[in-house]
Amino acid sequence: MQQWQAVSKNKPKLLLVDDQRINIMVLYELFREECEVFMATDGAQALDMCQTIAPDLILLDVYMDGLDGHEVCRRLKADPGTRDIAIIFVTALGAVEDEVLGLELGAVDFIVKPINPVIVKARVNTHLTLKRQSDILRSFALIDGLTGVANRRMFDEQLNRDWRQCLREQYTLSVIMIDVDYFKRYNDLYGHLKGDNCLQQVAEALIGVSFRPYDLIARYGGEEFACLLPKTDLAGALHVAERIEASVQALKLEHMGSEVAQHVTVASVIPDSSMEQQALLAEADKQLYKAKQAGRARVSYGALASSS
Repeated sequence: MQQWQAVSKNKPKLLLVDDQRINIMVLYELFREECEVFMATDGAQALDMCQTIAPDLILLDVYMDGLDGHEVCRRLKADPGTRDIAIIFVTALGAVEDEVLGLELGAVDFIVKPINPVIVKARVNTHLTLKRQSDILRSFALIDGLTGVANRRMFDEQLNRDWRQCLREQYTLSVIMIDVDYFKRYNDLYGHLKGDNCLQQVAEALIGVSFRPYDLIARYGGEEFACLLPKTDLAGALHVAERIEASVQALKLEHMGSEVAQHVTVASVIPDSSMEQQALLAEADKQLYKAKQAGRARVSYGALASSS
């Protein structure tokens, strides 16, 4: 679920791009044990795969029919969603000017055919190590220091990625907004240290709900949390929301200042291709307000609300 938890455990994703299958198979045999290897035989296919699998590193042939490696690189670097993917050019030409052009386009390295397996493995491992170290460092900047779940920055970045994929593949994207009822009263009554502990326990309860690897839980701000659920319709989002409420209720955290007991309120809305990202969040926030106005401790969605 949370991306940083998988940074040091998952195999790196390596994309091999070459219009000669024999070249791809040679590289595949070199890396199939250490990497999750993907293969593309032309530039257009490579661009599509970068959108769907987000490889950690690409070994990219320069000269191919249709879109050549240089053009593929230009397009990847022009797209905010793919510009950070590391690219190593692989080519039969070893002239200095070819290497200079590749580096100017944004490649991190340059390998000349026929490949030397020892050199190729060393260079690929070097760049995959750098990528993994960068991911680990970056992950710390995306974690909420108090609760250990994703922070608002991570939520916004993931929403951008999920939104683009949602539009591209025409599937639904659900957002659940979660708010701890009467949290200001909780802080006033029990103190801020207890309030911090309350948020930590709520976050643990959310993490304890069974999520898929690509779902995300984040601290949205203050006592608010948010869940991103790609490929989830309204019925699925409601099921998750109900599990979240049950998990938090099971904590049985004392809150003598609450008028409804310690619960969270949840709002969910499913976007379509005509909605903008901010409209999605605004609608989720509106439903959260409706849930609070209707008595708190409930799930609210669309024009309906149900107590829980």
